Amino acid sequence: MKKIRIAGASGYWGDSMMATSQFLATSRPDYIVYDFLAEITMSIMARARAAKPEAGYATDFVTAAMKPNLKEIAAQGVKIVSNAGGVNPLACGQAVEALIAEQGLALSVAVITGDDILEHKSALEQAGVTDMFSGAAFPPVDDLVSMNAYLGAFPIAEALARGADIVITGRCVDSAVTLGPCIHEFGWRAEDYDRLAAGSLAGHIIECGPQATGGNFTDWRDVPAIDHIGYPFIDIDAGGNFDVSKPEGTGGLVSVGTVSEQMLYEIGDPQAYELPDVCCDFSAVQITQAGDDVVHVSHARGAAPSDKLKVSATFFDGFRAGTLLSFVGHECGEKAAYFAEMVVARTRQVLRERNLADFTETSVEVLGADSHYGADATDAEGREVVLKLAIKHPDQKGAGIFLKEVSGMSLATPPGLAMFAGARPKPSPVVRLFSFLTAKEALTVEIHLSGEVVIFTPDTPSTSEQAPVPVPTPKPTSMPDTPDMQGEMTKVPLIKLAWGRSGDKGNKANIGIIARQAAYLPYIWHSLDESVLADRFAHFIDADRPASAVVRYLLPGSHAINFLIDKVLGGGGVASLRNDPQGKAFAQILLDQPISIPTHMAETL
Repeated sequence: MKKIRIAGASGYWGDSMMATSQFLATSRPDYIVYDFLAEITMSIMARARAAKPEAGYATDFVTAAMKPNLKEIAAQGVKIVSNAGGVNPLACGQAVEALIAEQGLALSVAVITGDDILEHKSALEQAGVTDMFSGAAFPPVDDLVSMNAYLGAFPIAEALARGADIVITGRCVDSAVTLGPCIHEFGWRAEDYDRLAAGSLAGHIIECGPQATGGNFTDWRDVPAIDHIGYPFIDIDAGGNFDVSKPEGTGGLVSVGTVSEQMLYEIGDPQAYELPDVCCDFSAVQITQAGDDVVHVSHARGAAPSDKLKVSATFFDGFRAGTLLSFVGHECGEKAAYFAEMVVARTRQVLRERNLADFTETSVEVLGADSHYGADATDAEGREVVLKLAIKHPDQKGAGIFLKEVSGMSLATPPGLAMFAGARPKPSPVVRLFSFLTAKEALTVEIHLSGEVVIFTPDTPSTSEQAPVPVPTPKPTSMPDTPDMQGEMTKVPLIKLAWGRSGDKGNKANIGIIARQAAYLPYIWHSLDESVLADRFAHFIDADRPASAVVRYLLPGSHAINFLIDKVLGGGGVASLRNDPQGKAFAQILLDQPISIPTHMAETL
């Protein structure tokens, strides 16, 4: 059966651009794909475009990925797909075309547009559009900086079918840059739900670059040579089954654990992972070791997608400021907390004197004093801590006053204050996320190729299509059997039994827990219910979201559990004042949780 090789060379704007040459040297890929975009990235690019009309895209893609590698890309006949276009995909396409001309190559560039709907902001405000998660009212139109719908993979496939060697998009779902080549190469149709789900899963596995090859892996000591870690590629067939691997001679690790962690990274309901082209069900996915640094993935399922697309808008909402200071010596944690309290009090006094508003939010975290562990913090006092102190204020001037007072109190502090010398931090805008749905038919998606503009016409499922696969709802009877807790039991930390990975979805966090052996799953499921998670993360969950903030999902195919926690990131992204605004450390916090297992089982760990 025909297979194609798709290599994932970038996980975000800021990722190392070392992967392109790495793949070209040894891996012989058919496609190299790049994912650069996140919600906050879009707002940064929008600000750049406002200051400079030709800006607003991932410049690294052009200067660091394409420029030094274009000749070899052309020589090997590798196709390129990337969402590097950001909020200005046409400018990105023009920059790549200029490189091609400069190097005397014959490569065609297609640019896909239609995701940017910022021009409709006034109409959407008048229509009373509200946030799909919180129900919040539409933001003030003057504060909006970006508004982009998440496009799917079929426009990418169409661009490839029309002969494009390089395809550049604006905002599309991250996995679409991988699914698009699969649709093109294998002729998948809109009704091939299981295959579309499999291709989407393949894209999800490689969309974060080396996170699938040992990056952020629980068993980090087992990962060799991350200084030259290999980026992932997949070999996928027409049926949607695929292997995950990495280039020969590179560092990193491809294992059941690394791939399983990435599968659960930043997803919600694993039986209803909604994308523009398919509603995916990953609950039965099987992940097996097929060789050294080769993992086989199968059994993804799909159902018909929604007739709507998700839209993410970003808007300004005041300013924030923060700093990091260290305290050393006896009672260092108490000293840090007291210093923070006094800085806030003094700044409030100055704000009143200048007739400025109070802070809208303050955040104090004493790192080194178990601030991330809430009620589970230990009483042991260390000898050094880092104080993270941050505020939000409606006015840039108010945020600046706070930073001045932090510096001004450095001589009035309790003893032991130390800081790295450098320039004083500056206030920065608070950028919030606003999400809603729009009808697919409301968008006009265009493909720009060879001086022509083609309006993309979606593939319509045939009347003889297979019946949509129903999305099942987990039932108690499908859950793991209640484990036998009658014999001699021992408590062990969760990390002995499972791998874990966590991440953000707006103001929600997800924590994926994968049992190292299937036999451990019933004990983990029994010990980690919603109430346990709500208690463990109570100090982070908003006060209006108690135990109901946590939802638990089962993935029996991979012996895994996914937890989704609502309103737990202080707004998420740069709207948050937290030291961990994206929940990246949540899995590490949970992996300390004691789990009761039979003593005879514990003795084999």
